Formats: sequence, C-alpha cells, structure tokens
Amino acid sequence: MKVVILAGGLGTRISEESHLRPKPMIDIGGMPILWHIMKYYSEFGYNDFIICLGYKQHMVKEFFADYFLYMSDVTFDIQNNQMIVHNKPKDPWKVTLIDTGLHTMTGGRVKRVQKYIGDEPFMLTYGDGVSNVDLKALEAFHRSHGRTATITTVNLAQLKGVLDVSEDNRITSFREKQEDDGSLINGGFMMFNPEIFRYLKDDTTVLEKEPLATLAEEGQLMSFYHEGFWQCMDTQREREKLQKLWDSGEAPWKIWQGEK
Repeated sequence: MKVVILAGGLGTRISEESHLRPKPMIDIGGMPILWHIMKYYSEFGYNDFIICLGYKQHMVKEFFADYFLYMSDVTFDIQNNQMIVHNKPKDPWKVTLIDTGLHTMTGGRVKRVQKYIGDEPFMLTYGDGVSNVDLKALEAFHRSHGRTATITTVNLAQLKGVLDVSEDNRITSFREKQEDDGSLINGGFMMFNPEIFRYLKDDTTVLEKEPLATLAEEGQLMSFYHEGFWQCMDTQREREKLQKLWDSGEAPWKIWQGEK
C-alpha cells in the first residue's frame, strides 16, 4: 500500500526554520521530521512513499539523492577517485518525489499524484506530525466499514479541523476549529479509497474543507479515534517539545531499533 505525505507547504507558522528549509526537513534529533514519519510507517510494513513537494522541493530531493551519505560512514579515496560506503542503510523504501506546485492546496496536491497511486486504497498524512497510532488497526478499521475515508481523530486543543462523531464512528460534520472548542480534531494519519479523487477538483481544492465536509454529509467519512500520543510541529515551541522527547530516549513514535 502506498503512503502519500503532504510536504509542500510554506510552513509560515514556524518561519524561524522554514525560511531556510521546508518544514518536513526541519530536524528532530538530527534527522528531518519527514524521515521520522517514514520510519514509523515502515515499522508497520508500509514502505512505498509518494511525497508531495512544493516549497524548496530541491532540498527534499537532495536528501534522498544523497541518502547513503547521510546515513552511512563513507571513505573517499581521493587518489583513486573512489567512494566506499560503509554500513549501508537498510530501509526498504521506494520513494517517489513529485513537484505538486508551490501554491497548490492540500487536495490539489493529492489530485496531482493520482496517477502514481493508481486505483487502490492509500494512506495519507502530513509531513509535520508524529504519533504512536496503530497503523495496522487503522487499515483494518478502514477496510471493515467500506466507506471512502477514515481520519485518525485526537482530542487536543489545536487549531485544526473539528469533527462531530456519531456513536458508530461516522463523522457527521467537518469544520474549522474555533478557540473555544473542545471537540475531536483531525490528527492526520488518514486512509482513502480511490473514490476520493471524485471530490478533488483542481489545485485550489483544500482537502480539509469542501471534500471532507461533503464526505461527512454523505456518510462517507469515518473516525478512527486515537487516545495515545500525537503531536504536530507547527511552531518552534512544538519542535522543541519533540526534541526534548527525543533527547530523553522516550519519544513515543520511535518504535524502531537503533539511534537512526
């Protein structure tokens, strides 16, 4: 199954870092948060990634082009013009990097990679948030209900999309969050059937607005509630929080072995 990661936004709320690099390339523990997200998915057996790029896309492409150099010890034999790579990375990844436009909205970015996804269900998440959500349970839940979309929902006071959820986990409405809300919010870590593309019109389509609102009205949007750890990285303070968790050796999303 393919995993689509939205990694093309401007990251204006963490401008201290994003004026230098795209937000998904901001590091936690010396590695981009994008890499942390991919490592997490990989531990559940999801290794085929489609990354939607935009702002400063060349930095993401260069990271993967030089992945051996970032992840390995290297000997440069200058005299003989040779490079020897030691302890090569073992990540079993296939990574497709797509320019989805500088100002394209989230739904438009997903629409642009439709041909790379094909006619099959796929995972979707944002390139700036980590969690310890059970991805296999998410997939099983999505396949069990047969509807178009599943969103992992969390209960945090964040400025995200607000969800009203019925007793059978069906999302009945989707709207922008207000400061006085205490409702469930969209935590990313989503799964869609290919029918989602019928709701995505063009580059101006914001996934979190008309498409999800329409799906909710039609009874095609389901909630997978997660009560464990979840944290996005919208601000410098949130980055520092994630860094402290990593430094403590108790980062909840780090379920793989080794320092990297």
